[in-house]
Amino acid sequence: MRRIVVHRPGGFDKLRLETEPDPVPGPGTVHVTTRSIGVNYADCVVRMGLYSSAREFVGFPITPGFEFSGVVAEVGAGVTDFRPGDTVMGVTQFGAYASAVVVPQEQLVRLPPELGMVEAGGFSVAFLTAWYAVLELCRLSPGDRVLVHSAAGGVGSAIVKLARAAGCEVLGVVGAPHKVDVARAAGATAVVDKSGEDLWAAAKSFAPTGFRAVFDANGAATLAESYRHLAPRGRLIVYGFHSLMSRGGLPNPFRLLAGYLKTPRFHPMKMVDRNVGVLAFNLSYLFGELPLFHQAMEDLFEKLRAGVIRPSPVTEFPLERVADAHRALQSASTVGKLVLIP
Repeated sequence: MRRIVVHRPGGFDKLRLETEPDPVPGPGTVHVTTRSIGVNYADCVVRMGLYSSAREFVGFPITPGFEFSGVVAEVGAGVTDFRPGDTVMGVTQFGAYASAVVVPQEQLVRLPPELGMVEAGGFSVAFLTAWYAVLELCRLSPGDRVLVHSAAGGVGSAIVKLARAAGCEVLGVVGAPHKVDVARAAGATAVVDKSGEDLWAAAKSFAPTGFRAVFDANGAATLAESYRHLAPRGRLIVYGFHSLMSRGGLPNPFRLLAGYLKTPRFHPMKMVDRNVGVLAFNLSYLFGELPLFHQAMEDLFEKLRAGVIRPSPVTEFPLERVADAHRALQSASTVGKLVLIP
């Protein structure tokens, strides 16, 4: 098998392609030959050595990657749900950047006919993140107005789709003109290109009394204003801090410190007075909640079958060009999902 290994934290050059024997499945696990592997911003943070759960659960050396699709090659003792030749998609707590993975059978689902193999490799993380944010952490109602930052990205566009499916009016925020049509195609009611428009003036115009929910992975750059524009009963959902990171291979330590110091602190008493809340999560800490994974995937597959949601557009990179994929993702120029093809 071939896999990407990061021996020490650092820039794009730390992503090394290595060859080693194929993994052997143990009891209750499944060996999958991967066909498509999702690339997520969290993988870049893992490579930099700044992802807390990676340090906690794995350490270095590490193979990044949370999601994949592929074909079952072999099953371990006691596996009853899958057999060799089945087409599957799944999640793993790191290690997906490889031509083969071994995971517990509970972390796999069968590939639905509505998803192609390449699309499936980049589906799980974005849509699970969006599902958890929209359906677990919020109780949205038809007509609610919500704001979605990074609305042309993998997670952002998935949030737009699920919020629209819930009957909400969605203001999508993008950072470049070429992303506007992507956010509109995802279903955004209106789109703000903050590179040429006044974001918060547009937000006030779209939702004069505030937003029922704001979905924000930017960090210090937008969190304070996102919170300020909540309506009573509004929720600020935080799932990342991308603005802290450099668009180059390595984070700038001064930028990290400045961003940390600028990150707003939300006072509980003031939240009570305004009747608003702030909720945050990290998908990599939810691997102990596998029933929730299957509940989410069943719901998402049903929405795919009904035509309520569609997978995001996908850009492919060969596995050996993983550094190019990270470079593209950190440039903030991409739309939809990036995947690696072994």
